Amino acid sequence: MRIFNETQRFTQWWLQLMNLAIFSFTIFLGHKWFVLNEGFSNVSAENRPEQIFVILIMLLVLFLIYMLRLKITIDEIGIHYQFIPFNSTKKTIRWDELEKCYVRTYSPLKEYGGWGYRISFGNGKALNVKGNKGIQIELKTGKKLLLGTQKEEDARKVIERYFKTNDE
Repeated sequence: MRIFNETQRFTQWWLQLMNLAIFSFTIFLGHKWFVLNEGFSNVSAENRPEQIFVILIMLLVLFLIYMLRLKITIDEIGIHYQFIPFNSTKKTIRWDELEKCYVRTYSPLKEYGGWGYRISFGNGKALNVKGNKGIQIELKTGKKLLLGTQKEEDARKVIERYFKTNDE
């Protein structure tokens, strides 16, 4: 295997259920406020902007969760990653910038406080979507980055292929 590609999304069942609940509640509010012309505690027409704002924020949160994805590519140049929508372009870490690079099992809650775009003072930064397997990157500058993966064996094979070649 010469190139590793992986794209991950937040597809956990409980997150999908939460999204469905938020979407359903948003539809309910929109129907109640704008179709039936009722508000909670008889909100007057001058409060419509606040109601519209609440619905737009809820829809924005749903859209953001739906759009989140982590893309990782490992090739002869290095490790490329992009956590959409937080990174507008792919970031590249070249092999010669690395002190260590390996696949490991980690505890998302204990080490980073959960999943997503996470920063931990002792462990560095983590970009993870689900699971507890990740590509641990330690730069020569001392910075650490963990990229979550669902394809640990494929990632391990490509890392061993390129990192050992450049490490010798």
